[in-house]
Amino acid sequence: MRHFLTLFRHELRLLFITPSTYVAGTLFLCLMGGIYWFALQQAALQKGLEMLPVESYFYLFWVPLFILVPLITMRSFAEERRAGTLGALMTTPTSPFAIVMGKFAAAYSLYIVLWALALLFPVIAWWMLKDFCPDPRLLALSSLKGGALFVAISGLLYIAVGILASSLTRSMLVAGLLTSCALFILIVAGGLLQMLPLDVYESFAWLQAPAEYLRTFKHLENFYGGLIDSRPFFLFVSGAALALGLTVINVESKA
Repeated sequence: MRHFLTLFRHELRLLFITPSTYVAGTLFLCLMGGIYWFALQQAALQKGLEMLPVESYFYLFWVPLFILVPLITMRSFAEERRAGTLGALMTTPTSPFAIVMGKFAAAYSLYIVLWALALLFPVIAWWMLKDFCPDPRLLALSSLKGGALFVAISGLLYIAVGILASSLTRSMLVAGLLTSCALFILIVAGGLLQMLPLDVYESFAWLQAPAEYLRTFKHLENFYGGLIDSRPFFLFVSGAALALGLTVINVESKA
């Protein structure tokens, strides 16, 4: 635990002095601000709200995700391997598990901080517009809480995948591209499988249940709709554990 806390503080300090962190944070917050402004515009033009502004806001969470996660995870191992400092770190009494978890915890903490800042947009908009538009659906606090919980839980898997991708290469650019591709597959895989006529072919009918289980946007809809079950928790937590376990094995083998 002592080594983990030392590594966590070190990695967190490095993240906050790295220019790519501020680039990622700025791009992320600008994109999220633009997305929420677009959601408010769409809500103002609709006579009957099909989706609340907060729900539309979360439904496009994947757009900035492809920028944020690669930028805050790509340097975690790739930069150390390129500079040759990972081998020196592995000669210390620190275990590979503590090294991986320290880097993961630091990146995940930054991820949560940036999302917490992004979630202020609906609150600020409600505070500024409450006198002109006293509609309680403008904030939709229950949907905001559910969406925030989904972001926190799913972020475990997304950050873990970024850490794994960074451990596979010496190039930060390659690590970022691998992370973006992996995130794209994770987010859209379930929806793409659902679009296939799996029930027509008996040999592929067994894929219907996994496809339903992997539907990221369905889980998101359930969360901001107030339906919280254990399946997404198991999916994201077990996926993160698997990615981090593979990272530990990879770091040990290349040390």
